[in-house]
Amino acid sequence: MIHTVAETGSTNADLAARIKGGDYLPEGDWLIADRQTAGKGRLGRAWNDGSGNFMGSTAVRLAPGDPSPASLALLTGLAVHEALSGFIAQGRGLLLKWPNDLMLNSGKVAGILLEMTGGVVIVGIGVNLASAPEIPGRKVSALADDGPVPSRDDFARALASAFDTELQRWRSVGLAPLLRRWQSAAHPKGTPLTVLPPGEDAVHGTFAGLADDGNLRLALADGSVRTIHAGDVLLAHT
Repeated sequence: MIHTVAETGSTNADLAARIKGGDYLPEGDWLIADRQTAGKGRLGRAWNDGSGNFMGSTAVRLAPGDPSPASLALLTGLAVHEALSGFIAQGRGLLLKWPNDLMLNSGKVAGILLEMTGGVVIVGIGVNLASAPEIPGRKVSALADDGPVPSRDDFARALASAFDTELQRWRSVGLAPLLRRWQSAAHPKGTPLTVLPPGEDAVHGTFAGLADDGNLRLALADGSVRTIHAGDVLLAHT
């Protein structure tokens, strides 16, 4: 079920408050805001407002036997990719970037933020449908830059359906098929990357695929391969 509010600070924060207050959040329910005034992305970046854009959150209730919760970032990226592809001819110009960004024509078109509260993973998603916010030093895209865009509500229904499908696959067939599909929708192996691990200097290399647990493998100039567990990843021109 999709619930809409005219304005809120953050849909993630709203769901977290409900969980802390003892509410039971069923999977498949979404909270979507027409306007968001205190949203945030990864690394504390603001991701607010944008009339006509998608800003929403849902909850995943972890169960015994589920794959690693961290892999929900990749699952969510695939779901957003699938939903967006339905509104872009052949998914043209759309690429996944580790761990949870979507790029359209080399600019960020969507972002994902996962937060754990009371054993529940809150999945927050922002997608630039009608307009793109200004982010200093980063190229940001919107679907409107390329042509007609769906209504926010049409996109929300497509995303909710895609997310439900991916969640069922994640639980029923495990991580390996998801990783293969994620890599097929991402930039190719050998793509130059710059990674900014937390508290470290930038690391330069090329994309060497994903590890079995979904972490990034970065091929370095000395021939070694480093596994990246966390960090900001920059493609050329991002």
